[in-house]
Amino acid sequence: MSAERIDFAAEGLLDGLEGKEREERLSLLERFSADGVPLEELRRATANGTLMFVPADRVIAGEERYTLAQIAELSGVELDFLVAVRRAMGLPIADKEEPVYSDIELQAAGLIQVGREAGVSDEETLELVRVLGRALSQVAESLRQFPLKRALEPGISEYDLALRYAQSVAQLHPLVAPLLANSLTLHLRHAAQSEVISAMERSGGRLPGSREVAVCFADLVGFTRLGEEVPPEELGQLAVRLEALATEVARPPVRLVKTIGDAAMLAASEAAPLLDAALELIDGADSEGEHFPQLRAGAALGRAVPRAGDWFGRPVNLASRVTAVARPGSLLAERELHEAAREDYRWSYAGERRLRGIRGSVPLFRARRLSAPPQ
Repeated sequence: MSAERIDFAAEGLLDGLEGKEREERLSLLERFSADGVPLEELRRATANGTLMFVPADRVIAGEERYTLAQIAELSGVELDFLVAVRRAMGLPIADKEEPVYSDIELQAAGLIQVGREAGVSDEETLELVRVLGRALSQVAESLRQFPLKRALEPGISEYDLALRYAQSVAQLHPLVAPLLANSLTLHLRHAAQSEVISAMERSGGRLPGSREVAVCFADLVGFTRLGEEVPPEELGQLAVRLEALATEVARPPVRLVKTIGDAAMLAASEAAPLLDAALELIDGADSEGEHFPQLRAGAALGRAVPRAGDWFGRPVNLASRVTAVARPGSLLAERELHEAAREDYRWSYAGERRLRGIRGSVPLFRARRLSAPPQ
């Protein structure tokens, strides 16, 4: 159906629009229709407020042409499993009769079969795509901002913004795949170099259920109170800066596991490098000036289970609870971590504390560098 034959007003795609805004929307619809975008796709994009992104999305993913059932038939992957994979990745699932999937989804489904032939179980596939979904959703959000910033300017019309955004995406999109592939390769290389497989693990033929790890949490003091006093944009900038500071101190064997708003989690196979990173992070926050909140940190050592890039177990829980009772600008550690790094730092006993969710009283020790002046 050509653009001239479609009555977009009768289709309800101009509802609620008047004057110049209505004219711009009509121009946008006519342009997209002339470029071959089906009416159904225009309806969906108008309904969910993503009409402006239609040209860019076609650059990224190609034309929408398949239902999920067709993807299943063409790839040989069961429909139920495709649904499970999309849910694990945090992606929406359209009605079974909606042809909203592109060749990208078909290729991804084909990779599931390749993995099966290589011996990858469906459970392992779901575990992997859950991790990818969490990580790449953040990557995608960041990447989407770059072309939008390039396209925006004061007073730009919806029509011009849509076209400029698509042009910007077309320029930047070819860089995305090599960037992601290179970054993943470098991280895989680092993981391979830092992973320690003991003789016991080799003889058992499987990875251990747990291993010893030093864990530290550092959070911004008064972040919740700040949320009531400053605009959300400023809070977001503080969180971004915290992540940047944590990334700078996370040098091997220390790894930045994650950031959670006002907190960063570090982990390492050795106690001393973790404490070095935590103290450097606290100093880094102090050097940001009065506009940046102080950090407080808590650390613990023990056996935990690595899963999907995260850690689970007592030292994780303990480090989190210790952080909550640390003073601004200080680093507290529990006894095991203190014993593991006793000679490398100046320690002062901070007393025993009962911590929420932790059995018994926990002896705590404040860590300072050997060269630091007494306080």
